Amino acid sequence: MASPTILPPISSLTTADEETIKFALDILFEPSTDLHDLAIPPIRDSPSFTSYVSLIKHVGAIMSQLAQSSSLDTRKRLHGILGSHPRLGEKKVESAQSRAEQAHLNTNNSKEKEEEATKLKALNDEYESKFPGLRYVVFVNGRSRVVVMQNMRERIDRADIRAEELEAIQAMVDIALDRANKLQGTI
Repeated sequence: MASPTILPPISSLTTADEETIKFALDILFEPSTDLHDLAIPPIRDSPSFTSYVSLIKHVGAIMSQLAQSSSLDTRKRLHGILGSHPRLGEKKVESAQSRAEQAHLNTNNSKEKEEEATKLKALNDEYESKFPGLRYVVFVNGRSRVVVMQNMRERIDRADIRAEELEAIQAMVDIALDRANKLQGTI
């Protein structure tokens, strides 16, 4: 298996063992058995992935196809993938990439930051109640907690699960592209 800070070369994935492919997917998208089941066969079958960009976009397209389905099993599978992201603002986040991406959301222990953290927890709870099985997923990309919470509020108020799924898929793709860029220096 590759080092936790370096993605395996994209050219090696089609012939890599399953653990190496899972490792790359987990680093890019967060650990998800549903994602493994969905993405590993096309990775093995397609020598056309010449970059992580093409792989990530392909996985995003597959997830978007799932979002178009009316099958409850298919939608549950999609929600399993989208729900694999950690809650925004959680203090205990297992993924090193998510911890780093969310680090600025958890800094400064001032009273104001604690109040914002309480509001963020309440928004997470409300979001997950409105969209059972999903987690709020956004490409934070340096945005402040206040801006992120405003986006979360807008998405909760929109109350459109189909739009939410597509937005979460796009966020996962954007996050994966950013991670690949950082972990390889170039994608």
